[in-house]
Amino acid sequence: MKAGAFLLRARLLLARIDPLVALVLALLLAGAAVQVALLPARAQLNAEYEAARQAARTPLPPQPVPAAQPPSSDQNLQHFYATLGERRGVERQLKEVFALAERHGLALRQGEYRATNDRNAQLIAYQVNLPVKGSYGAIWQFAMDVLRAIPHASLDDVAFRRDSVGEAGVEARLRLTFYLAEGSKP
Repeated sequence: MKAGAFLLRARLLLARIDPLVALVLALLLAGAAVQVALLPARAQLNAEYEAARQAARTPLPPQPVPAAQPPSSDQNLQHFYATLGERRGVERQLKEVFALAERHGLALRQGEYRATNDRNAQLIAYQVNLPVKGSYGAIWQFAMDVLRAIPHASLDDVAFRRDSVGEAGVEARLRLTFYLAEGSKP
C-alpha cells in the first residue's frame, strides 16, 4: 500500500503545481542531466586543446634548404662548350702528357695523332695513341694524372702486354681523346 499512497501523493502534488512551472523544472532537470553526461567529453576536449597548445609552443624542426633548380638544357650545353679545350693549345697539352710520363718514369715512344672534326657537335676530337713502357702501377697513375691535368680529355682504351711472366715492366697502348672547341684556331 505504500506504493499506492506514494503515487496518490505525487498526483495530488502535480495537480497543485502550475503546468508552466512543471515544464521549467523538467527542462532544468534535463539540462542538468545533459551537463553531467557531457563531463567526460568536455574533459577529453580540454586535454586535446592542451596538447594542441603544447605542440604550438614547441619550435618547428629546421626546414630543409630547397634544392637549386637543375640547369636548363641550354645552360648544360653552354657549360659543355665552355669546358672544351682550345685547339691551339694541343701542343702544350701534349708536352704536359710527356712531362707526366717522365715524372712517372715511363718511356714514351712516338705516338700516333689524328684529329677528326665533328660538325654536328661543333667540336674536334684529337686522338692520341701512345705506346708506353713501365710498371703496371706507374702506367695507371700516369693515365689518371693525365685525366686530372687535362679535364677535356678522355681515356678511351688501354691495352697491356708482357712478353714473359718474369719481366718487371709491361708495354701498354693508351688511346686518349682531347675534345677541342671547333671555333678555336690551330
